[in-house]
Amino acid sequence: MSGASTTARPFEGRVMLITGAAQGIGERVAELAAEQGARLALVDRSPLVQELRIRLAARTEVIAIEADLEQFEGAEHAANQTHAKFGRIDILVNNVGGTIWAKPYEHYAPPEIEAEVRRSLFPTLWGCRAVLPFMVEQGKGAIVNVSSIATRSVNRVPYGAAKGGVNALTACLAFENGERGIRVNAIAPGGTEAPPRRVPRNSAEQSPEEKAWYRQIVDQTVSSTLMKRYGTLDEQAEAILFLASDRASYITGTVLPVGGGDQG
Repeated sequence: MSGASTTARPFEGRVMLITGAAQGIGERVAELAAEQGARLALVDRSPLVQELRIRLAARTEVIAIEADLEQFEGAEHAANQTHAKFGRIDILVNNVGGTIWAKPYEHYAPPEIEAEVRRSLFPTLWGCRAVLPFMVEQGKGAIVNVSSIATRSVNRVPYGAAKGGVNALTACLAFENGERGIRVNAIAPGGTEAPPRRVPRNSAEQSPEEKAWYRQIVDQTVSSTLMKRYGTLDEQAEAILFLASDRASYITGTVLPVGGGDQG
């Protein structure tokens, strides 16, 4: 294969497991990875992931797995199904997470705090735990976790704490697995323009006060970025794919802010 062809399809034949693949950043990562030669395992708890599988089937070998990744059993099922289908797992993209509520910390009820952490930390913890044994056996692999610059932000303390946990997980796993040929990195997205979510994180109608609190998030996000704008899905997905690729072969334990200059 020529160098130009390799550059155009850097994931030729590699198996990439993408969580939270039904919409948003995960969906765009899957679309670009398919163009670049990856064989895909698309994981989401929404049946919408099946629609993406059908759409990408003409481009690459792809399976869709419906699983609740907030539970270890769901992550283990996804990893086992992927390995059973393809015989290996080369890349894991942990993309599940997202703010459920937006309000000052004193207004969070204890069950809401637990729900935020379970949504935005546990799927990454479980995903890494489920996939690592296969990568250790192979002696090679790449994990890219999706964190957030919201580790320094307003009205999202439980979510920010969860993503801070993702950052620590990334660093610790990189220390443990660097000599085993497994790289572990993360991106920290800033505000990202995306189509309206087909499955909302919180379907409850916002009160006027809740709308004002969310507006504070938007205003702070734009003011904190040097570029004074939200990013695009492509800008996030390309950063993930860079860290997953051999172009980043000497990068591990890094959290890459992708927030227009906001370092999080």
